[in-house]
Amino acid sequence: MEYALMTEPQIGGTYEQILAAARWAERQSLVSFARSDHYYSNRQPSPDATDAFATLAGLARETTTIRLAVLSTPITFRHPAVIAKNAATLDQMSVGRFDLGVGTGWMDLEHRAFGIPFPNQQVRFEMLTEALGYLSAAFSGEGFSGSHFEIDADARPRPTGLRVIVGGSGAFKTPRLAGRYANEYNHFLAPAEAIAPKVKVMHRAAKQAGRAPDDITVSVMGQVVAGPDDSAYARALRSWATKRSLTKTEADQRLTELGIPHGPKDRIAEQLDGLAAIGVSRFYVQWLDLADLDGLAEMWPVFQES
Repeated sequence: MEYALMTEPQIGGTYEQILAAARWAERQSLVSFARSDHYYSNRQPSPDATDAFATLAGLARETTTIRLAVLSTPITFRHPAVIAKNAATLDQMSVGRFDLGVGTGWMDLEHRAFGIPFPNQQVRFEMLTEALGYLSAAFSGEGFSGSHFEIDADARPRPTGLRVIVGGSGAFKTPRLAGRYANEYNHFLAPAEAIAPKVKVMHRAAKQAGRAPDDITVSVMGQVVAGPDDSAYARALRSWATKRSLTKTEADQRLTELGIPHGPKDRIAEQLDGLAAIGVSRFYVQWLDLADLDGLAEMWPVFQES
């Protein structure tokens, strides 16, 4: 299993805090540092919510080895021409270390707050499907024409190391799009038995598109409630339960239902083995408090081999 760090700066996080987290992840030799692409959250007072592509461009020049990813940019935010130009530029600035996650978008709150149109889900999937075709054409210098988007340009610069990630939790549309277009299929953390059928859908779609299914990375992204020993885990569980007004027993049951790895190191290893058994090979550990890298460092030994 490869490990990456994923953050959600729209709920709090300045560029300097994002940079500190990315550099920490690089020092740990993690495979990737990823951030969300949101403009807003409902927290009060409203926290800093920096632009994903702007901050990743900064990280591209202030890191050297770790891959950088956006998980995931909503097609509602930017025309695919803008996404393509940003992605190709980031690929150049990072010397081929950028991963472009693309999705339909889901948070109607931020769209209302900023006056961004938010079509219904069917239309957003139509837009995503066309955007993936558009991006594929733009990155290879070809043309594309659809109902929503079209391109007839020799778009340069061409990316050299860029990977495309298609993320989502849908049962059919998202895994099919990933099988057709993506280098990586990303699913929000869930029990392994809930993800497994979607991996099979992705594999079938890849074969139908003439692609090798095993060439497509399967990843998950989500929180972990863990500690390197029993006492550290007890503290982490108590904190998670208190924030949600749950007892420890209720919290343990809820974490199991959600498929969130929880426990001391040996239990975490067992749960990760379950994900690996269905083909998951990359785990984006979601860490929400960018002001608490010490807490992240305290928890991280659960992912390190003895």
